Amino acid sequence: MKLTSTVIYGVPVLFVAALVQAEDTAQTSTSASQPIERVAVFGRQLNLLGQSSSASEGIVGAGEIEARPLLRTGEVLEFVPGMMVTQHSGSGKANQYFLRGFNLDHGTDFATTVDGMPINMRSHGHGQGYTDLNFLIPELIGQIHYYKGAYYPEVGDFSGAGSAAISLTDDLPYRQMALTLGEYGYQRLLATGQQQWQDNKFIFGGELQRYDGPWRDVEEDVRKVNAVGRYLTPVGNGQLAVTAMAYSNDWNSADQIPERAVTAGIIDEYGSLDTNLGGDSSRYSLSASYVDSDWQASAYVIRSRLNLFSNFTYFLDNPVDGDEFQQVDNREIWGGKLARDWHVAPFGITTDITSGIDVRYDHIGKVALYHTKARQQIGTVRDDAVDEFSSGLFGKLEAELTDDLKLRLGARYDYYNADVDSDNTLNSGNANDGIWSLKGGLSYLVSDDLELYASAGQGFHSNDARGATIKVDPATGEAVNKVDLLVRSTGAELGFRYYDRRYINLSAAFWYLDLDSELLYVGDAGTTEPSRASRRYGLEISAYYWLNDAFSVDAELAVTRARFTEDETLEGKYVDGTVPWVASAGINYEPDASGIHAALRLRYLGKRTLDSFKEHEADATTLVNLSLGYAYQDWDVKAELLNLFNSDDHDIDYWYSSRLSGEDAEGVEDLHYHPVEPRMLRLSVSYHY
Repeated sequence: MKLTSTVIYGVPVLFVAALVQAEDTAQTSTSASQPIERVAVFGRQLNLLGQSSSASEGIVGAGEIEARPLLRTGEVLEFVPGMMVTQHSGSGKANQYFLRGFNLDHGTDFATTVDGMPINMRSHGHGQGYTDLNFLIPELIGQIHYYKGAYYPEVGDFSGAGSAAISLTDDLPYRQMALTLGEYGYQRLLATGQQQWQDNKFIFGGELQRYDGPWRDVEEDVRKVNAVGRYLTPVGNGQLAVTAMAYSNDWNSADQIPERAVTAGIIDEYGSLDTNLGGDSSRYSLSASYVDSDWQASAYVIRSRLNLFSNFTYFLDNPVDGDEFQQVDNREIWGGKLARDWHVAPFGITTDITSGIDVRYDHIGKVALYHTKARQQIGTVRDDAVDEFSSGLFGKLEAELTDDLKLRLGARYDYYNADVDSDNTLNSGNANDGIWSLKGGLSYLVSDDLELYASAGQGFHSNDARGATIKVDPATGEAVNKVDLLVRSTGAELGFRYYDRRYINLSAAFWYLDLDSELLYVGDAGTTEPSRASRRYGLEISAYYWLNDAFSVDAELAVTRARFTEDETLEGKYVDGTVPWVASAGINYEPDASGIHAALRLRYLGKRTLDSFKEHEADATTLVNLSLGYAYQDWDVKAELLNLFNSDDHDIDYWYSSRLSGEDAEGVEDLHYHPVEPRMLRLSVSYHY
């Protein structure tokens, strides 16, 4: 007798199995004549009533990731409702992220992990919290579990706006070979596979990508290589996973450009004023995780390298050789996490308790900033080595006060210690700090379909260690003030989730967040810029509707108000980079059987505030992407039209001073922008075996 197996991906197997059994959504078959049944679980369709801590928590499954057309790998974070992902430079560097009234730059105030490995880089050469996701292969992502707000004690640094835990798949739905060709020299070759013997499993994948881009004066010449190997085996009552990842990339880049250069006809909107920009990056990691009913453990070692050349102001600081600069970041990271669960019933109250510890050590052998000309060093702004250690203790309690009312309490304590060895001994030194974070919430199950939430919590982000030991400006030699190593954030929200098992998943939250200071180390200048305390609040709504098993629509809307709460009259009250309106919507047709599948997606990034007096605003950006494919037996052919209506909007905008050749020494304040990439067609063919 041959048993039919069910392949489930998108959420942890044990969790999905419990939901599937409870809701009778899948059945196994004992008929030898039936083929293997493959069930793709979509995270949005999971019933999180009674499972989640807030209305701002959710799960994205592999099925959803596979269906959505993506221009860049980093756009997988746009599955977090209200998140927008853009780019202001070459394809090889980290993206620019927007969420909850934050211009998160390259990741500050949003913590991202992949299989337990932290992605945000502390004290990084290009910016605090630098989050580069180019090493991911989207086809190997099993799920994204996102947590907006600072209400989760398992999450420490960069947790103000929220976090996302990305998990690699534990079970591929199929093996595949795929080739994608597109306009502007886009080429991608993908191979994924899975081998299983007894209870052991090996999952692997590889990706080669080339891309020249639409830029007039610069051929981007992206050369990306990714490789993943993942071994899973049962150990005791749980599962051990060991994962090796390797990534290498080099590219040329077209950075943001001043509007006046386009208006004057010096360049067009796809042109460049400095054609020597770009960089190279690499990341190699080895990680292990173990999970059973009581224990969760993980450990990792990461080797990361970045070499980046940029020029944003042209001839403002150096009228002879120009303002091109090089940023270098070379580091190794070691760390891990251990957590234990207990299930008790004091006074007859069913209670789950979790406690744990996480540690991380960054050995940054070189983090440096140099003046360059045509990628040749002509001067040193600063050249440092940093050793930064952190440890966090956390605990949480979930008590079922009644059948419908749950109380959640959490706390964590984080300690940081950093040593900076600078080329200027005045800026060398040690900094350390500790911070408590308290969190809590209530949830009330009104009915089988409706749950209400109230959540509150404290979070924090770390500042660059160099800013916590600095005494003099590395460029001018003038005395400057140090900044705190850790910065507090405090937030709360009220929300609800409505889940109809057949048709709809609807959630909404009204939230606010106070930040003690928006202090950031500015890697582009080698200095720390102090800022002021701020407050943000807003409303977020997410709705997912399934007309039938194959056809679905979704819509997400986020409205935010962000203001400084100090010195509002003198310096202006508006938080630079704030996006008041963000929206996205999609229509998806994904039948289980062979045939046509399609996805249409709209994303809207509203007008952005570019200065604290709101004298300058960037126009809104609207993009539409279309995917249309046909599956037959083991073959799948797909066409993607990115930027379907050929919008000439901007990916990102800034307002600052720069100087073109021949302009006055003080430069000109102007809008600087990076255009969205024009409409492009990509064709893919994949063979599943």
